[in-house]
Amino acid sequence: MPKLRLLPLLLVTGLLGGCNMVVMNPSGDVAAQQRDLILIATGLMLVVIIPVMVMTVLFAFRYRASNTEAPYDPEWDHSTQIELAVWAVPLLIIIALGAFTWAGTHLLDPYRPLGRIDHQTPIAEEHEPLEVQVVALDWKWLFILPEYGVASVNELAAPVDRPITFKLTSTSVMNAFYIPAMAGMIYTMPGMETTLHGVINKPGEYEGFSANYSGAGFSKMRFAFHGTDEAGFDAWIEKARSSEAVLDRETYLALERPSEGNPVQLYSQADADLFPLIVNMCVQPGMMCMSEMAAIDRQGGLGLAGIHNTLPLTAALSDRKAQPVFGAAPSYVAAICTEDEAIAGYDAANDAELRDRFASLSGFGLLAAAQPPEITPATAPNMTPLPSRAAAAPHDNL
Repeated sequence: MPKLRLLPLLLVTGLLGGCNMVVMNPSGDVAAQQRDLILIATGLMLVVIIPVMVMTVLFAFRYRASNTEAPYDPEWDHSTQIELAVWAVPLLIIIALGAFTWAGTHLLDPYRPLGRIDHQTPIAEEHEPLEVQVVALDWKWLFILPEYGVASVNELAAPVDRPITFKLTSTSVMNAFYIPAMAGMIYTMPGMETTLHGVINKPGEYEGFSANYSGAGFSKMRFAFHGTDEAGFDAWIEKARSSEAVLDRETYLALERPSEGNPVQLYSQADADLFPLIVNMCVQPGMMCMSEMAAIDRQGGLGLAGIHNTLPLTAALSDRKAQPVFGAAPSYVAAICTEDEAIAGYDAANDAELRDRFASLSGFGLLAAAQPPEITPATAPNMTPLPSRAAAAPHDNL
């Protein structure tokens, strides 16, 4: 019977065999330093936890009701020695934890460039970082290597002992980029760019994933990370370059649509401007980039007169339900903010209604598009003359 009681314990122990201790046994210097911080913090806290647990048992045993030899002092209420131990020891632990946390927070700041390859090798001039542009899609990972002009979906390779600079963004919701064996976790957010520095010190096959719930396909949002030597990394680059797929804006817009369990896809070429366009949320041709919008805001904004400068939001952006920007119908701000751009957009428009919209762009700092003679109020009844930059109405600056 006693042996049967141990059976559930053995079953639980067997389940622990499937645990992955990668966080406590990492292969990258940054992750190793983070592990050391965990061990140091745990050890400092155990300085108090272990004695308290031991004394709890000893006090209960020593002062049990059946032990008549234990001293009994019902009037006792103070001990300087105990007060000193109770307050001084935790205070010293808090000071030590604060010092380690403060130093670790600054030295392991994800935005801080690496100062060393490992604990014995400082960064040298020949250690040129590998730049990787990361895009968190629904529900897959896109990697662009601008130095080599290639891209991949759900797979990434990097040479051992070479610093890596990750530049990250997202397309729809917040995600968390995490390769436990290499470095810490950092969030990716739409319309923003975050940065993470890391290095892998041991060759091997590792896994990365999203550590922040982001919807139905979250559990399959994983990717393979290959830590290789220089020859292996070069072979992976050549494999990507041999692919017939090309990652341009049109291909990206199709890739952006939500999907689950995507297979690995390599691209021999990647649009050099794609990542900045993704960050600025203007991959779709004709959309105003957030950087352009910020520039207009710095100059005073388009004002109330320019609030109608929008175009319909089409399903080509993605299959997600769009939120209305102005009015009941989904729309977006057109990427027209200078006279030359307005004229070019007007001339390129074939649809009469679209030409009307281009011609009627208005607001602070925005000149009217040149109107060809054949376009008249009869053919475009909503067309209205626009004030020049100098003659802009005062309310345009609101």
